[in-house]
Amino acid sequence: MTSYLQIENLTKSYGDRILFDSITFGVNEGDKIGLIAKNGTGKSTLLSIISGKESPDSGKITFRTDIKTGYLEQKPQFTPGTSIIEACFGNNKEIKQIIEIYETALESGDTKAINDAMQMMDAANAWDYEDRFKQLLSQLDISHFTAKIESLSGGQQKRVALAGLILDNPDLLILDEPTNHLDIKTIEWLENYLKRSKVTLLMVTHDRYFLDRVCNKIIEIDMKQIFSYDGNYDYYLKKRAERINALTGELEKIKNTLRKEQEWMRRQPQARAGKAKFRIDAFYDLKERSKVRFDEKNVDISVKSSYIGSKIFEAEHISKRYGDVVILDDFNYIFARYEKLGIVGSNGVGKSTFIKMLQGLVEADSGKWNVGETVRFGYYSQEGISFDNNKKVIDAITEIAEDITINDGIHYSPMQFLQHFLFSPADQQKYIHTLSGGERCRLQLAAVLMKSPNFLILDEPTNDLDIVTLGILEEYLSTFKGCLIVISHDRFFLDNIVDHLFVFQGNGVIKDFPGNYSDYRSWLDEYEKSLRENAATATDNTSKTRSRQNRKEKMSYKEKLEFEALTEELDKLNEEKDALEKVFATVCDPDEILKASQRFEDIKQLLDEKEMRWLELSEKA
Repeated sequence: MTSYLQIENLTKSYGDRILFDSITFGVNEGDKIGLIAKNGTGKSTLLSIISGKESPDSGKITFRTDIKTGYLEQKPQFTPGTSIIEACFGNNKEIKQIIEIYETALESGDTKAINDAMQMMDAANAWDYEDRFKQLLSQLDISHFTAKIESLSGGQQKRVALAGLILDNPDLLILDEPTNHLDIKTIEWLENYLKRSKVTLLMVTHDRYFLDRVCNKIIEIDMKQIFSYDGNYDYYLKKRAERINALTGELEKIKNTLRKEQEWMRRQPQARAGKAKFRIDAFYDLKERSKVRFDEKNVDISVKSSYIGSKIFEAEHISKRYGDVVILDDFNYIFARYEKLGIVGSNGVGKSTFIKMLQGLVEADSGKWNVGETVRFGYYSQEGISFDNNKKVIDAITEIAEDITINDGIHYSPMQFLQHFLFSPADQQKYIHTLSGGERCRLQLAAVLMKSPNFLILDEPTNDLDIVTLGILEEYLSTFKGCLIVISHDRFFLDNIVDHLFVFQGNGVIKDFPGNYSDYRSWLDEYEKSLRENAATATDNTSKTRSRQNRKEKMSYKEKLEFEALTEELDKLNEEKDALEKVFATVCDPDEILKASQRFEDIKQLLDEKEMRWLELSEKA
C-alpha cells in the first residue's frame, strides 16, 4: 500500500490550551478518511497545518515527493476582481494563458493570430480542458463563467473552489467542511463524484450521510490523541462506543486499586519509605491515571418551550418577487399546532426570504400573514450572531437578560446558563470576535433558546456545529413542545426531526411533500425513472410511426425528377456562393462589392428554400 502522507508526533497548542499532543497517523493511496472531533479540538487547525497554512509546535509532516495535493478551506479566498474562469484555471497557469491568448485572438478577428492560438490549444490539449471545465461548472449550477467572484454567494464561491480543485486533478484532496453552504442537490453530486473517483481523500465534515457513504476510514481527535477506525461512519459509532466502555471499565479498575493503595500509603511508616519506593511511585502513577475523564461533556439543551395556542399562522394569497425572480406566487397555507416542517430547494429560490416574511422581517408584495397571539418566535439565522464582536460572551448574554427563567420557573444567571452550552467561566470572558465557528453557533443557540420560544425557526443550523452537538439538538427538537420550521441541507438532520417538507422548486412553485427527506428522495428517484421510461417509450413509438410512414410514402416519379433537379440547383448555387465570398476577399471596388452582396443575399434565401424542399423529398428516397 503506497503511503501518500505521514504525520509523526504532531503537537499544536494556543497558549496553555493544547489541541493535540504528539499525534501520529498516515494517509495511504485510496484512503477516503473522515476526520471527526468536537468543535474547538483542532480539526480545521490540523488540516491547515497539513496544507502548510499553519505551523505545528513540534512534529513532522512528510508527503510522498511525486503527489499533487489540493486543499479546500472552509471559506475559500479569492483575489478581488477575479472571474470564475480565472479562479478555476488558477491552478494551471499554462492552460489559462493559452486559453486567454485564444479568446483574445478570436475577439481581434486576426486570421493568423487565430490559427497560431488554435495550434497552441491543440499542442496543450486545452480543448478537452475547456470542455471539462464548462461541463463541471454546469453540473455545479454555475453558468455565468465570466462573472466576478465577489458577485457570488458563499455557496457559489465554494462550488467554484471545488471545480478548480477537481479540474487540477490532485492525487490527494484535503477538504474542510465541503458541504457547508451547498444545497442538497450539489451535496449529492459531490457525494457521488467522490464515491466514484479514485482520488485519495482527507476531510472534515459534520454531514453524517456524506461520511457514511464516502469514507472508508474514520479518524477521531479525542483527549488530544488520535483514534483510527477502518470503516465508515456507522462502523465508527459502534467501535467508538466499545472503546469508551472499555476505557470506562479500565478507569474503574484503576480507581479500585487506587483506594487500596491509599490505605497502604496511610499505614506506611516514614522510615520504610526508601524500601517501598517502587510502590509509592506506582501509587502516584495510578493517581495521575485516575484523573482522566472518559465521560462526555456535552451541550445541555433541556430548555422547555412556553405555551402555544391552537392558532399558529395562516398565509393568505402571499406573493413576492425580486425583479424577474418569483419567490412566492399566491401562496396559501394554514400551519398546525406542533407541526415540524423542513424546507429544501436549490440556493437562491427564496427559502430564507420565506421565513423572514413570516416573521415580518421582509414585506410581502401582496397578501397577509395572520400570526397567533401566543406565538413566540425563536430565530436562528444563517447570517450568524448579531452581537457586538468587541463584547465579551458573558456581557452579550447579560444584555439580553440578567435573570433567565426556564423549565417551569427554574432561574439561572447568565453565567450558569452559558455553562449548559459548554462555555466555562474562562470561555465566558472571551471576546466574541475570538470565538471559533462552532462556539459562535453555540452562543447563538443559547441566545435563541434562553427566551423559551414556542415556535423555532432554524435557518441552516447545522453549519459549524460538531456531530455530537447536532445529535443533542436533534434529540431536543424531536421532543420540542412547540412548532418548528427548519431550512437545512443536512439530510440526516431532516430525516430525524421533520414531519413533512416544503420543496421550493423555483419560480414561486412549492411542493408540500408528506414525509422526511429520504422519503422524498425515494419518491423523486421513482418519479424521474418513470419520466425517463415514458420518454423512451414515446421516442420508440415515434420512431415506429415514422418507420411506417416511410414505408407507406414512396417518392413518386414526378418527385424523383424534382429531387434530381434540386440536387443540381443546390450544387450550382453553392458554387456561386463560394465565388462571391472570394470577391469579398479580393475586390476593392465598392460598387462591385455592393452588387455582389445583393446577389449573395438572394442566393442565401434560395438555398434555404430549396434545401428545405430537398430535405422533405430525401426522407422519401
